[in-house]
Amino acid sequence: MAEVLSQSQIDALLNSLQGTDELSQDIDKNEDEIKYRKYDFYSPKKFTKDRLKVLGSIFDNYSRIAGSQINSLFRTSSELSVVTVEEQRYYEFSNALSDNDVLTLVNVSLPDHSKNPPLLINASMPLMLSLIDRMLGGLGKETSVGLSYSYTEIEMALYRRVIQYVIAPLKDSWSSYINLNFELERLEENPSMFQEIGVDETIVIVVIDVEMEGCSGRLSLCIPGNLLINTFSIIDKRRASAMGDEENSQDTKLEILNNIRATDLMVRAKVGESVITLDDVYNLHIGDVINLGTPKESDIKLYVEDQPWFKGQLGVHKRNTAVRIEGLVEEGNYQAGEN
Repeated sequence: MAEVLSQSQIDALLNSLQGTDELSQDIDKNEDEIKYRKYDFYSPKKFTKDRLKVLGSIFDNYSRIAGSQINSLFRTSSELSVVTVEEQRYYEFSNALSDNDVLTLVNVSLPDHSKNPPLLINASMPLMLSLIDRMLGGLGKETSVGLSYSYTEIEMALYRRVIQYVIAPLKDSWSSYINLNFELERLEENPSMFQEIGVDETIVIVVIDVEMEGCSGRLSLCIPGNLLINTFSIIDKRRASAMGDEENSQDTKLEILNNIRATDLMVRAKVGESVITLDDVYNLHIGDVINLGTPKESDIKLYVEDQPWFKGQLGVHKRNTAVRIEGLVEEGNYQAGEN
């Protein structure tokens, strides 16, 4: 006889089946769900990916120049590499700084002499202590410091000198795009006191890893959005102006050529020449022959406005004396211009 299930067993079986169906529906639902990236319409991005790629190439160049400079000045082998170039809000940069960090303010002079917020540089403390140690003749080994450690007055004076070596390569790294001047303004020992950039203002953060013998650290550069906008605006204007100048130059050349095409020029053929005395000229009569000293089949020269340009053979064309051009002369202004 077949086994008969009780009501409780039937209910338990139905509940388990219903739970399995719900679970399978949830799995199917999650698989079909499309993931979207959140976009903040209150603070849209100001810089395109192409702009950030340009900045990436600029600071790749900066890393190479600064790396070679650190190697020569601090007698070590170092490698700098760009980790990220990212558009953010200033508060994201400032929140990552501790009270003991030092913020370097760098004035950036643009060709249009516009007023812009300063460029900010923050170097990690182990990196700066290592460079200071090497400057004083030490080995520059990484030293562990506590979170409460702050630079002494002597270290701050040396910090200023070291950071100027970090700032110097910035000019050369931008030189292929625009001529900028970078000048150290001051060192801010309390980053929270810096108020020249609003907390919600757009910035671009460039993070550079520094690897040296016995030490590693990081450089963080904060580029204000207004500074970048003005810089890229000048670059775009110059590029458009250069393209316009090139087109205008081509138009000017064509206009000049069209204007001079109808100019009349005197062309004469020189058969030969001879030198005679004044007495010979006085005694010349009809039928006398003057020897020009030129063989009969030799080339004669064609002069354009008294300048020798062509050589050719003397002949007859339509019952008129004519010259057939055989080539260019080997001397004269025309050939000098060609060479």
